[in-house]
Amino acid sequence: MRRRLARPLLVAAVALVSAAHVGSPDTVFQGAAGPYEVRVIVRPPGIVPGLAEISVRVLSGEAVRSVLVLPLRGGRPTALEPPPDSAKPVPGDARLYNAQLWLMESGAYSIRVDVAGTAGSGSVIVPVNSIATRRLGFDTPLAAGLLGLGLFLFIGALTIVGAAVREGVLPPGEEPDAARRRRSWWVRVAAVLLLGLGVYGGKRWWDGADASHSLSLYQPMQVATTVAAQPGAQALRLAITDSEWLGRQYSPLIPDHGKLMHLFLVREDLGALAHLHPLMLDSSTFEAALPALASGNYRLYADVVHESGFTQTLVDSVTVPAGGTMWRPSDPDDSWWRSRQPSDVSRQPSAISRQQVVQLEDGAAMTWVEDAAPLVAGRDIELRFAVTGPDGRPARLEPYMGMASHAVITRDDGTVFVHLHPAGTIAMASQLVYALRAPEDTVRGRLGAKVTAAARQALHMGPMPEVVDSGLVSFPYAFPQPGRYRIWVQVKRNGRVLTGWFDAEVTNPSGSSRRLTADG
Repeated sequence: MRRRLARPLLVAAVALVSAAHVGSPDTVFQGAAGPYEVRVIVRPPGIVPGLAEISVRVLSGEAVRSVLVLPLRGGRPTALEPPPDSAKPVPGDARLYNAQLWLMESGAYSIRVDVAGTAGSGSVIVPVNSIATRRLGFDTPLAAGLLGLGLFLFIGALTIVGAAVREGVLPPGEEPDAARRRRSWWVRVAAVLLLGLGVYGGKRWWDGADASHSLSLYQPMQVATTVAAQPGAQALRLAITDSEWLGRQYSPLIPDHGKLMHLFLVREDLGALAHLHPLMLDSSTFEAALPALASGNYRLYADVVHESGFTQTLVDSVTVPAGGTMWRPSDPDDSWWRSRQPSDVSRQPSAISRQQVVQLEDGAAMTWVEDAAPLVAGRDIELRFAVTGPDGRPARLEPYMGMASHAVITRDDGTVFVHLHPAGTIAMASQLVYALRAPEDTVRGRLGAKVTAAARQALHMGPMPEVVDSGLVSFPYAFPQPGRYRIWVQVKRNGRVLTGWFDAEVTNPSGSSRRLTADG
């Protein structure tokens, strides 16, 4: 019974909060806006139309005169677009600017951020999904206030109707007779019936609008996942069964970091992780060879990017049986990790930071370099990690799918999942969609081809020495809710993908303590 219920319960738990990621609705970007290094956080409203909150933190030292933000439905401004809004400085923080923008339609949006100052001007495009993910309810004080106001208006209407019938046509000073008083009561009874019918009709309309909104809440595409046994090995097959996808109502998928799909398997006890890139067998079916994972129940998260710039994380659960011993990766960038014994984890301070250290499989060490900022839900932070070789010196890292590192963060109950890069939570393919889209890109697949070509060229531009040679990698993020999280950080050395892992306790904004451990 538990296994039969596990799959629908997982999907139900995350279906209404899934978009580019699961349970982590904020978009976080860190990068260059011309000569300025900025960190942009977009907190979507959760309803459409709705007000999104935009925070822009200028990380570089140049003085800034103005920060402008503009929502672009198609990625590029048109004559129909409003002028940009000016982000206002936040009191007490000279580097932080804040604005609110209306997102009027559902689908793929972008936020253009323009920064001007002593170093000149620059801009950057931040992809955002505009989707309805929540149903607003009445809190108790508001419900009580509206109910009281409604009763006041109802009784007031009856009083006015009764007085009008009883005394409306009488000369001043004349008292109504018994017949008029009886008539006023009969009219009040009729008014009660009419007003009650109006209230009932309003309630029916409200319930219909509420049901319509509930049906419009975003849900990721439906998928079906199976594990097929092969001689000495196993393969995972994911089929997109959603009627909208099969009916070609979604735009086609485009590669992000050179892959059509980034699929993650997370064991329910967080003791194993697989980062796979399935091959597309047909228009709706993907398959990947499974590494020798420990048998058990796994949560599945699959990141995809559409040609429109819209991103999704497909969710499912799957049971991996025992039996797979051989593994020939379907993709050279596939990787996996499983928990080792506690004795395999070094808890000695390193020369870089007096924090706990995890030992990587090639003998290198990875350290979470903390700063003074606590881990508090909703607060943006830069997660920094240092990799040192067996000799204690900073390790030279190789680009992994065009990035210095990749990270995966999940809450222990699976309600939060995010795939992070040094640029934040955004998909680089979505950013290219908005940067490259032209008016003539109306034919299905044309824009995708342009994005694929540009991404392929970027992947072959070579490593980023200022990041790779230092052994330091960082990720901007804001934990969406308190709880216990596991963080996996993946780097590449000597052609081998290595995974470090850390556990963190995130507190409420009112809390002050946290727990950080390295765990195997």
